Amino acid sequence: MSTHYVNIDRETPMLLPPDLRDWLPENHLAHFILDAVTLLPIQGFRVNLRGSGSDQYPPSMMLSLLIYCYATGRMGSRQIEAATYTDVAARYICGGSAHPDHDTICEFRRQNGKVFEESFVKVLAYAQELGVLKKRGGVSVDGTKIQANASKHAAVSYQRAGELIEQCEREVKELMAQAEAADRSPVPEGLKVPEEIARRQARKAKLETARQVIEARFEERRKAQQADYEAKMAEREKRRKEGKPPRGREPQAPPERPEDKAQYNFTDPESRIMKAGNGDHFEQAYNAQAAVDTEGSQLVLGARVTEECNDKEQLGASIKSVNTSVREVTEVLADSGFFSDEVVREVEADGGPVVYAAVEKQGHHRTVADLIPQPDPPAPTASASVAETMRHRLRTAAGKAKYALRKQTVEPVFGIIKAVMGFRRFLLRGKTKVTLEWNLVTLAYNFKRLFRLVQRTSVFGQGWIVKSAT
Repeated sequence: MSTHYVNIDRETPMLLPPDLRDWLPENHLAHFILDAVTLLPIQGFRVNLRGSGSDQYPPSMMLSLLIYCYATGRMGSRQIEAATYTDVAARYICGGSAHPDHDTICEFRRQNGKVFEESFVKVLAYAQELGVLKKRGGVSVDGTKIQANASKHAAVSYQRAGELIEQCEREVKELMAQAEAADRSPVPEGLKVPEEIARRQARKAKLETARQVIEARFEERRKAQQADYEAKMAEREKRRKEGKPPRGREPQAPPERPEDKAQYNFTDPESRIMKAGNGDHFEQAYNAQAAVDTEGSQLVLGARVTEECNDKEQLGASIKSVNTSVREVTEVLADSGFFSDEVVREVEADGGPVVYAAVEKQGHHRTVADLIPQPDPPAPTASASVAETMRHRLRTAAGKAKYALRKQTVEPVFGIIKAVMGFRRFLLRGKTKVTLEWNLVTLAYNFKRLFRLVQRTSVFGQGWIVKSAT
């Protein structure tokens, strides 16, 4: 019995089609990105208005190329440059013959952070016009650790920096003694005393800078902690005067000096060593935050980056990252890492959104009782604490249903960004540039997601022509 194979002929000259679009389906992501970027009224691109030098690539083409490559898992500037030669869709975005080099791509990315922020908001407004994003509703907030472009082995702790400074001082004294003894006996062969002293002095200066930065960070944090401590003590004293017992444990005054294990990284000083994954290991990282729509679109409505390892103080700032023109936030879902009495009071004050945050970690196992509908528990008393009120809120049928949306919305977004788009490490350094990159990543995710949403709703009938919607 003979086997029949398709004939693969690589000897006959192969020509591109007359039109590159012949190789791209009508409903390809590249068409959507090009048409959507064209329709967005984006301003503020950094261009050479004098017109001197070489011709410039159109900003809309560069933005479309970045969004497409990020959405398809290519974040490095050299990868993006290579895609303009080897990827039909990327080549089509560039008009077939334009190939911006990696330096040009890097420079465009560095200089147009404000444009990425503006584009992020405009795309969400466009999603509202298309009817896939509601103006009013809830968001699910969470954070994920993204590795910094720095090794944790390039970091030093506050205590270790002090020990190394003392070591450098001792070695400089020893080298000085060697230099002074050179008149009586020759210096050992290969030992260049001035160079060795200069090397240790330079290292000492860097270590001193590291300790100063750690101390400055600590002092800034201590001032906020001291104000919080004094407010708590005043509240407890007020309750005592009213004849009421204070709630909770006695507050602890903030420490007077940095922890010995406080870290400074020489490669990216603004990054931190953070617990990663299930907490079994640590990475040099940033804490990337996202606020995701819970009303069905699963679009990222707000994005920000913090160098804080803990999410405890991040809830308010992450909610504020959602532009009010995009979403009037009525409810916020968050895990136990975001919960604190003070933060919940602050978010819900003056008619703010209702918070649904776990008070403690919850197990994934569902008992038989969990499967059977239960009546809502009695409402808490007026004097109940924020934690007691939150526990009751999450034990009601409505609260359970709302909180269940958290793991169905924000967690899959992080999974897609990391596993599908392949973004697990920042390429840029420093909080400002890292924030720029996170904005670009979430912008690319939103384009990818919006493309799927519009296909699902069949807004445009056969094929994909965005312009027909306007």
